[in-house]
Amino acid sequence: MPRPSKGARLVWRKKSIRKDGSVRSSAGWWIRDGSNLYSTGCSHGETEDAEAKLAEFIAKKLAAQEPSRRRGCHPDQVAVADVISVYLDDVAPQHAKPKETIARLAAVAAFFGHMVVSDINAKVCRGYADQSPTRPAARRQLEDLRAALIHYRDEGFVTYVPSIVLPEKPRARTRHLTRSEAARLLFAAWRMRQSWKGQASDRRTGRHVARFILVGLYTGTRSAAICGGALRPTIGCGFVDLDRGVFHRRAEGATETSKRQPPVRIPDRLLSHIRRWAATPVEIKTKGRGKSRSIGRMISHDHVVEWQGEPVRSVKKAFKTACEIAGLGWYDDAGKFQTDVTPHVLRHTAATWMMQNGAKLSDAADFLGMTEATLRTHYYQFHPDFQAEAAAAVTAKPAPSRTQGKVVRLIR
Repeated sequence: MPRPSKGARLVWRKKSIRKDGSVRSSAGWWIRDGSNLYSTGCSHGETEDAEAKLAEFIAKKLAAQEPSRRRGCHPDQVAVADVISVYLDDVAPQHAKPKETIARLAAVAAFFGHMVVSDINAKVCRGYADQSPTRPAARRQLEDLRAALIHYRDEGFVTYVPSIVLPEKPRARTRHLTRSEAARLLFAAWRMRQSWKGQASDRRTGRHVARFILVGLYTGTRSAAICGGALRPTIGCGFVDLDRGVFHRRAEGATETSKRQPPVRIPDRLLSHIRRWAATPVEIKTKGRGKSRSIGRMISHDHVVEWQGEPVRSVKKAFKTACEIAGLGWYDDAGKFQTDVTPHVLRHTAATWMMQNGAKLSDAADFLGMTEATLRTHYYQFHPDFQAEAAAAVTAKPAPSRTQGKVVRLIR
């Protein structure tokens, strides 16, 4: 198998000291590309940030190169880096989340970038999955590579492409919150406060997370749609119709994907909260001229979830902190907090609660934006009517048939 270490990759460098005792460079993650080294500025505990810097570095490098578009080439004449570059130019910009596609393909390029297409086989694909942090991530990235290869072939640049062997698809997780767990999580987020030198201040830092949790629990909406939702019609965003009580989760003109985002009726309890958020101005702290003193400025809310007047792209870190405060997780051997409660668990929770309360499959599927087949496979087990007729049929006393009666009379 070709060695994957020839491409751009992360390396850990120890602290470097000059002869005079001064520090030449601090310990941290660096990007090695051939004989060149580039600092990421990331240290221990910042591996994810370092990986993001590597992905950005590779993406820029691919964008700067002019890929080969010669037609009818044999696979051993085509670099995988050219295949990825063409896909990034032609297809990725039309994706619903092009930045995420670029990040995934940058990870692929870090491993396959020095290879030619004919080098790819089942063993190489398994090697990629083995070195990947998680199997689901490796599977999604290899799916992108497969799409890039097929696009390159369909454009006529290569005569044929190898098959991509994917890791086994993981079993769907359906972790959901109980009512008490949801209450603890919501209370923890609402009460979160900023700390300074070990002392909690009066500054609330989790109110936006609490709003995110409420919307997720009551509508089952995916995280990106909640964070991207506005409180009034806005170009490029989904929005909440406060008059009709409908959350238009997909932005006008946005590309339709398999992650369906149909409009959803907002439950009355949640709608009253959102109307209050929209009517309550928020205070923004700004710095005055001269001395660095904070000045409060009141502005109106424009988005469902926002921080300091700006929309929030992701609540993962703050959400995990709320889980830690609520006790929804555990600490590993290194003392680091771990949890199986992610923002997407709110969607699982909404689906589970709907089934527990006896909602019709068709109505729940429309509300959540998923197929009835998916709902039945993963959540119908929580429904009060789940296999009720079948279970009753097993234990019911069978009625005597006409034939059985005739046999009894003949015996007598």
